[in-house]
Parts: sequence; structure tokens; C-alpha cells
Amino acid sequence: MRERDGHRAVLPKRIILVRHGESQGNNDPAAYDTTPDPKIQLTTQGIAQARLAGARMRHLIAGGDSTNWRVYFYVSPYARTRSTLREIGRSFSKKRVIGVREECRIREQDFGNFQVQEHMNVIKETRQRFGRFFYRFPEGESAADVFDRVSSFLESLWRDVDMNRLNHNPSDDLNLIIVSHGVASRVFMMKWFKWTVEQFELLRNLENGEFRVLQLGSGGEYSLAVHHADEELLEWGLSPDMIADQKWRACANKGEGNDRCSWYLDSFFDPLPDSDDDNVDKLDETNSLTVHS
Repeated sequence: MRERDGHRAVLPKRIILVRHGESQGNNDPAAYDTTPDPKIQLTTQGIAQARLAGARMRHLIAGGDSTNWRVYFYVSPYARTRSTLREIGRSFSKKRVIGVREECRIREQDFGNFQVQEHMNVIKETRQRFGRFFYRFPEGESAADVFDRVSSFLESLWRDVDMNRLNHNPSDDLNLIIVSHGVASRVFMMKWFKWTVEQFELLRNLENGEFRVLQLGSGGEYSLAVHHADEELLEWGLSPDMIADQKWRACANKGEGNDRCSWYLDSFFDPLPDSDDDNVDKLDETNSLTVHS
């Protein structure tokens, strides 16, 4: 909790990323041939999935120790995410919802305009060979492009929290629910947890109506491991090292670095010496070998 301009900025207890329910495009990819992606609607099954996701999130949020909790929603402007939000909202009363904001930067990855399915099948085969993160769809985006705009959104989100643009009472537990899409949710976590491109490409997409919970740990860091079990994290594509980092985060003090996290340092270098003296000895040995060769 930080004091700013006469108010206390309170960190959200949870940040929940939820993917929209099943859409007409998920059910039949030919829908994209004639309907713009932003206008693709939910199916009947998708409506049920969204409603169930809302009930499950309500159970999660209301099941804690505090009875003073509120939710704030960010939602992609696509028809299927807005419809998902409406169904999720059935599980919350007006007094629990302090606001909602449509946020264009968490929209679906742009795959182009109308997506002729035969052409898209060829393009997606090419993407598999090129790599899912950097491949840019003709007339569309790469996941790297989505990463850039989601990173910008994250900066705005923290300004919203820090400056209390959400009009949140600091005595209430705050829960942010972000209703978005599969790629946007995965790059959100990639940015948040500093995952590499290689780690991103191992991740499984969220299922329709599925959600991930980033929850504040005991020391002030957010972690997937506070709410989710190891088995879930493995199923989603996290490696054992990534899971160990999540478990460390669940108890770590805010701002503390994880020295055992290999992709922060060790993966970029050959083993580094433990001390400057060791480094000098190694350099002397290397120079000696160079002179006598």
C-alpha cells in the first residue's frame, strides 16, 4: 500500500485473465470467411461457458476471509468478449462491481481481414515452421506485436491502480478481471513473469471460458501458484523451473530477485565465476594459453 496525492494505492488481491466462451469461429472456422473477426458472436455453448466462468470466479473471490471485496473489469471490444462479460456479470451484484472499461489493446491477435479458411490453413502451417511468436500474419500481427500493445496496457493498468482511477475504497479487496483472448492472455503472463520467447511457445492456449489467477502472495509478489496446483501449471506448458519460480513468488518479498531463476541470467552466459578474483584467474589462464598457442 502506497500513499499518493492524499490517497492510498492498494494493490489488487487478484488479477484474473479469462478467455471468452466458445465463438462461432471456434465452432466453425468458415465463419471468418464472411464475418469480420470483431463481430463473431458466442455460440449457445459459449454463453453457458461464460456464465459458468462467472460463477466460478464469484466462488473464488467470495470464498476468502474478507467479505469486503469488489471487482473491476477490463474487456476487449470484440463482440464475443463483450458477450462473455455480460454473462460473467450475472454472478455479481451492482454493489460488487466498481467499474468496467473497454480496452482495445487486449483485443484478439489480428490475423488479417476476412480469413478464407483454405488460405489460413496454409498460413498457419507456415507459422508452425517459422515460430508462433514472431510470425506475422499477412495483413495482420505477430504475437510479438500483441506483446507490445499488451505491455502498453499493463503500464496503463498500473497507473490506474497507483492513481486510484478505479475509485477503489482501500478497505476493500480489489479483484481485476480481464476478459480477453488466448494470445493476449498468454503474452500478458509472459510480460508479467518475464518469460522468454521459448517459454511462450511451450504454453498451451486457454480453453474457452477458462481463466488464470495471478494472486498476491504473502510477501507482495503475484503468482499463479497461490491458486493453481502444480498439475495445472504443468498441463498449461510451464516447465519445472517455471513452476519453481511461481512457488518462490508465492512467498517472496516484493521487489526481491530470484537468484535461482535460470532465464534471468544463466541462460544468456556460459557459467560465470563466483567472484572477481576467480574471474581474474580465468582471464590470466586464457591469456596465457593465447600467448603460447
